[in-house]
Amino acid sequence: MTEAPLEEVHRAVYRPVREGNALEDTVARLVQTLRLGVVAPGESLPPERELASRFAVSRDTVRDAIKELADAGYLVRRRGRYGGTFVADPVPPPAHSTATPAEIDDILGLRRVLEAGAARAAAERTFSAEERAALWARHEATVAAGAGEYRRADTLLHLAIAEAAGIPSLVPLIAENRAQVNVWLDTFPLLPRNIEHSNAQHEQVVTAILSGRADAAEACVLAHLAGSEALLRGFLA
Repeated sequence: MTEAPLEEVHRAVYRPVREGNALEDTVARLVQTLRLGVVAPGESLPPERELASRFAVSRDTVRDAIKELADAGYLVRRRGRYGGTFVADPVPPPAHSTATPAEIDDILGLRRVLEAGAARAAAERTFSAEERAALWARHEATVAAGAGEYRRADTLLHLAIAEAAGIPSLVPLIAENRAQVNVWLDTFPLLPRNIEHSNAQHEQVVTAILSGRADAAEACVLAHLAGSEALLRGFLA
């Protein structure tokens, strides 16, 4: 089954940036699209004109931001008929985290509030057959993902749940939070048994949402986040 595009997620990461720090914010927003997997390694970014329109900045600002990220190895610019700006494959790994315990507590605490609330809100909605199929397809794509694609598929499933909540302003909050969590996750390897456990928990979450069991959806998300939180604290401590 073809995965439906995450429209609210795209609107969230490609929303206008602040006027006072246009270049810095444009760079940060582009990095966010990479860390979230909105654009996969080897895939192309939207054209400069479209990025400028979405970020509400000049094309010069977009070009400068792309140059900064190309120089840092995150993007590759190609000329010619099939040219454009492409995400590096692989994307450079993040530097080792220097997060303090207080920063970790803050990000993970916010994550619990946002994602558990999103799951509850999603479970309280009535979905069309197409929406139900799209959310389940995201879960199936995560199960089918290989080790190299798993974290991207996992992220897109979490963002699909955020979008399923039906609260557009919630999506950029979860996207920004998740981007920071992904920086930390990328500092340590995937564990095969953790993938198996994660997939089982994802199924519980999605099933609870689609069956309209809000309490169960919230509880399943919190249990799922507790597992990854334990790993994060173990590797980052």
